[in-house]
Amino acid sequence: STCACVEYYGKALESLIKQVTIMSIHGKMKHKRNKIFTEFRKLPGGILVCTDVMARGIDIPEVHWVLQYDPPSSASAFVHRCGRTARIGHVGSALVFLLPMEESYVNFLSINQKCPMQEMKPQTNVLDLLPKLKSMALADRAVFEKGMKAFVSYVQAYAKHECNLIFRIKDLDFASLARGFALLKMPKMPELRGKCFPDFTPVTVNTDSISFKDKNREKQRQKKLEQQR
Repeated sequence: STCACVEYYGKALESLIKQVTIMSIHGKMKHKRNKIFTEFRKLPGGILVCTDVMARGIDIPEVHWVLQYDPPSSASAFVHRCGRTARIGHVGSALVFLLPMEESYVNFLSINQKCPMQEMKPQTNVLDLLPKLKSMALADRAVFEKGMKAFVSYVQAYAKHECNLIFRIKDLDFASLARGFALLKMPKMPELRGKCFPDFTPVTVNTDSISFKDKNREKQRQKKLEQQR
C-alpha cells in the first residue's frame, strides 16, 4: 500500500529468496521506474514488489500470480490489480490477504465489483523467516529503519482505507502486526499513544547502538550524535 512497505519488503525478499530476481517499483522512483519495468518485462521469471503505481495500464504478458498483501483502498483498484494476470488468453491467479475481521470485504467486492472470490486454505509447512529478518535489522540500521518506516506507513494507510467500516484501525492488533514486520521495538506514533502491548516483546539491545553497514552513512550518523551530545 505504501512506498515504504515496498522498500522494506523488497529488501527483505532480496535477502530471503535466493536464485530469484527481485525488483521493486513505487511512485517515488520517478526516473528509475521505466528502466526497472523494461528490465522486469525481459526476465524469464522474477518477483516485482510494487504499489498501486503498477495496478493499471501495465502489460506484462505472463504474470502467474498477483499477491495483494494489503487490500486496496478502492474496490475498483482490486479489479485492476487482478487484471495484471491472465492477460490475452493466458491463465493466472490473484490472491488478497485478509484478516478474519476483514472477511466482509469479500461480500463487498462481490456486490460492488461483481467479483466472486473463494477462500484459499493457509499453506502448511511454512518457513518462519521473521527471526532472520530481525537478525538483518540488528546487523544493519538501514533495514531496522526501513522496517519502522514501513510499519508506520502501513498503519497510516490502513487508517485512511475508504471501507473504514470493514477496515477499522481501532480493531487492528498492533502487536501481531509489529511481529509480522519483524520490528525490534514499537515505533512512537500518534496511533499507538497510551497503548500497552503485552503480546509484543522488544529486543533488549539498545537500538541506538545499531550501526549502518554503509560506512559513509554511519559516519554521518555518528557526527549527528556527537552534535546532539
